[in-house]
Amino acid sequence: MNHNAIKEVTPLRETECFTVFHREKEKFDFPYHYHEEFELNMILHAKGARRIVGDRMEEIDDFELVLTGPNLPHGWFNHRCATKKIVEVTVQWNQDLFSEHFLNKNQLNFIKRMFELSRFGIKFSKETIEKVAPEILTLHKTIGFNSVIKFMLILRELSVSNDAKTLVEGDMLLDKSLNFRSRRLDAAFAFMNKNYSALLTLKEVADQVNMSEVSFSRFIKKRTGKTFIDNLNEIRLGHATRMLIETSNTVAEICYLCGFNNISNFNRAFKRKKNCTPSEYRVNFSGSRIFI
Repeated sequence: MNHNAIKEVTPLRETECFTVFHREKEKFDFPYHYHEEFELNMILHAKGARRIVGDRMEEIDDFELVLTGPNLPHGWFNHRCATKKIVEVTVQWNQDLFSEHFLNKNQLNFIKRMFELSRFGIKFSKETIEKVAPEILTLHKTIGFNSVIKFMLILRELSVSNDAKTLVEGDMLLDKSLNFRSRRLDAAFAFMNKNYSALLTLKEVADQVNMSEVSFSRFIKKRTGKTFIDNLNEIRLGHATRMLIETSNTVAEICYLCGFNNISNFNRAFKRKKNCTPSEYRVNFSGSRIFI
């Protein structure tokens, strides 16, 4: 867990299904943080503010809607936002609100998949925000059972969005068919995530999913649009950015700890992905934090 992120103990009570915070404010004043609950955060009229989710920094537009999974560090900061009337609606709910048994029902397939992807952070498009904004903006005014129904309908609408993107470890479409990530591909990614620091070969990963090298190479390219080595490097870069934030290890040490065997290749790959060098990323990230 990122030691620069502050753990938040949310005010959500055990007797509540979810809690809603509806605010109009002039600036962002909450630190980079994480908590055990799911969080849906909609922000309007804050163009130029900076969002940080995990290792991903991005300047936001006028319409912002992000779902973060449990214990995923996140925060929004003023940056270049000049608006004096920011609207922010935050909805939080416990992991056990929807049991695994409940989510396994056919009618909940889309919501289950969305919850699984939320561990990477999910950003929804302007078009999707325009559809759900009226319901989110009035959620705090709805009480009792009706509020639960409205909340479920919001989640349903978001879960069938076909233009959402994950924020951490690459931008993957939230596919309506739920076939973008298969069990075989999940197993391959799990193996790569576990062994990213080693000199992994295509054969080693292909063996894990009982495929030949040629078949697996075609399979991963077809499913992700990227080659095996591109996917592996994205995973390594994801871990590298976390180490730059969380540790005091040198860039060279992080390079080798993340499976890159050449500092020049590491710097080039990092700059292609983040548009800055590892050293610049560390400085920029540290300079963006706000403490209370």
